[in-house]
Amino acid sequence: MMDIDQFKSQHAPTESEERFQLENSYTLDVTVDGSVMAKAGSMVAYTGDLSFTGQASAEGGLTGFIKEAATGEGTPVMQVEGTGHVYLADTEKKVQLLRLADDEAITVNGEDVLAFESKISYEISTIDSLAGSFAGGFTNVYLKGPGTVAVTTHGDPIVMTPPVSTDPSATVAWSNTTPDVEVNTNLSDMVGQESGERFQMNFGGDDGFVVVQPY
Repeated sequence: MMDIDQFKSQHAPTESEERFQLENSYTLDVTVDGSVMAKAGSMVAYTGDLSFTGQASAEGGLTGFIKEAATGEGTPVMQVEGTGHVYLADTEKKVQLLRLADDEAITVNGEDVLAFESKISYEISTIDSLAGSFAGGFTNVYLKGPGTVAVTTHGDPIVMTPPVSTDPSATVAWSNTTPDVEVNTNLSDMVGQESGERFQMNFGGDDGFVVVQPY
């Protein structure tokens, strides 16, 4: 047990020179001096003079548009502009920070993108073959550096080297490899996804990686 002053001191925001700073395993502190992109609905607090603008657009291949898997409705990316700090979180999922170099890119499940620097180029698409398994389809975001990306995971992630097959619900991100989606008939009778069939993502190659979560 601690008194009020101890509680305030222990849980106060951390001063840092880093633009993306973890306050704890679940909360990201972004220093905004200009703009940053973040998942809509992820702001839990902010300080300073900031504005929030939705970037939803149903045109142009769903540019700037992330599907909400549970409802099929769109959850837009928001642009945070101004000067200050914005604190971001997503239902107690753990925040993972990745720095992408000029020639590096990663594809992330749309549900697991928390924030990224505005200078990062991004493209959003869906995997149509998974539309029957996930309401609203399976949306992923291609992010190309340079810059910092924050993704979220249920629990601690595992980074796998292809070839590897994964459950779509457990698949957070991948790089330098492209998944083929198929129904695993050996698992189709198991308790699984909504359609009663068990999809799996097959990643090939030998120089990429796949991030999975215990979920």
